[in-house]
Amino acid sequence: MPFIAFIGRLLLAAVFIWSGYGKLTGAEGTMGYISSVNMPIPANIAYWIAVVVELGGGILLVIGLLTRYAAAALAVFTIAAAYFFHNDFANQMQMIQLMKNVAIAGGLLQVVAFGAGPFSIDRS
Repeated sequence: MPFIAFIGRLLLAAVFIWSGYGKLTGAEGTMGYISSVNMPIPANIAYWIAVVVELGGGILLVIGLLTRYAAAALAVFTIAAAYFFHNDFANQMQMIQLMKNVAIAGGLLQVVAFGAGPFSIDRS
């Protein structure tokens, strides 16, 4: 079963690495989208926070280094994204995205609680 924890980390990380890469290759559009939701910080700062958290946290999850911290940061980021970007409860697609984010955060909190597993640098 130890291999299952590794596969779970890979699947969780894939979402963030893909999204972070997409933000890097589409910076202007991403910053425009961030600007449209009236976040309490400037769009360019929110953009770089998102890129660092998604790519950095995703990579840390894959290799299993500082795994609990990376998973905690990604869980907080995911809930914040749900709050700011998926809060139109009358829109069914937004509700699906919100619930997806909640489920991903739940999986990340499992990593926080139980660690990376033996196939990791942390070996926790």
